[in-house]
Amino acid sequence: MVRLDDKKKEFAIDVVAFFFGNMMLAITTNIFVVPNNLAPGGLVGAATMLQTIFGFPVGWTTLAMNVPLFILAHKKIGHSFLIKSLFSTVMYNVLIEVTKPFIVQFGFEYKGDILLTSVFAGLLGGASSSLIFMRGGTSGGIDIIASLLSIYNSHISIGKLLLILDVIVIAISAFVYDVEKAFYATVCVFVTTKVIDAVMYGVDVGTGKIVFIISPKNEEISQKITEELLRGSTKLKSKGSYTGKEGEILLCAIRRHEVFQLRSIVNSIDENAFMIVTDAREITGEGFKKTPVSIQKTTISDNNTASNSNQETMI
Repeated sequence: MVRLDDKKKEFAIDVVAFFFGNMMLAITTNIFVVPNNLAPGGLVGAATMLQTIFGFPVGWTTLAMNVPLFILAHKKIGHSFLIKSLFSTVMYNVLIEVTKPFIVQFGFEYKGDILLTSVFAGLLGGASSSLIFMRGGTSGGIDIIASLLSIYNSHISIGKLLLILDVIVIAISAFVYDVEKAFYATVCVFVTTKVIDAVMYGVDVGTGKIVFIISPKNEEISQKITEELLRGSTKLKSKGSYTGKEGEILLCAIRRHEVFQLRSIVNSIDENAFMIVTDAREITGEGFKKTPVSIQKTTISDNNTASNSNQETMI
């Protein structure tokens, strides 16, 4: 079992990561997004439009809209993810309202070039969101919807799911503001998406890590990996050269940001487990990058050729 000190350490790291991630995200919202009437998708984009129309505060409005999403997520998403996301969401929306008076008072709101505004909002928003994602949480809103959808569409990255959902909000903003603002909001979302995918998945979303796990509790570890990471694992037969004992090695392909979660799962069951983590240059298949159509066609063609060859041989 994981020692109490280790749990406290991980909790402290989560709190620090969530605080800095959400602080940067809140400041970005107040400096770049709200003052320029940008609605770069998500519930914050919707709340920004509601503030323009009705004068509702962005932070509290976003927090209120998150309530039904967390109720839905409670039935579909793991307890740990839900608690972290709830904690992060409350922190983010509170920080929006806490930092806003200081930003307005000291004149930090940026109302200059709208293209630069969109790009920097996307860069900072993507970086801060990635920091939150990597610690197993979200800032609520459409992030939760994307995480729910990724369960059923695991071959699509979170960044792309966010892009699809955000486009809907941006389309509505074209009617609330104007088409030009919607175009710039699209730039912001595009940059955010690219930053999230680059930070979390690397340049190529097909890359990742291969992990080998050796433990007498591999069965329990395998089940927990499936339940919490939604990843499968392969059991390989093994035999110790020194002891001569037969056993099993778990092989698991994961994304880069999931290494921390996998290590936590293994340590929670067997802190003496032997783990080897290595790079995977490319991973194709369910949960990763799709196999190119050209390769699929070539494989089918080769199989048909082999089949015909066998038939001729048999004749």
